[in-house]
Amino acid sequence: MARKAPNISEAKLTRLLEYNKNLRQQLDIPRITISEASTSLILYCKETKDPLVPSVWGPTDKKEDPFAPSHSGGCCTIM
Repeated sequence: MARKAPNISEAKLTRLLEYNKNLRQQLDIPRITISEASTSLILYCKETKDPLVPSVWGPTDKKEDPFAPSHSGGCCTIM
């Protein structure tokens, strides 16, 4: 029984060291404040036209609409 106790302690130590390593990696991840992220998101939404929200941006020209069905002649290709 005395031999198993050090193995359990070594396993716990290994787990703790791995956990500590992961926490240090997370600490090194660059972060921004919530207010900066919110401002960035608001600016993106104001500057980026969304064809799915015509009430805000107006109707979208069919040439510019990525969701408009294409008129390539047919719906299927037979090989």
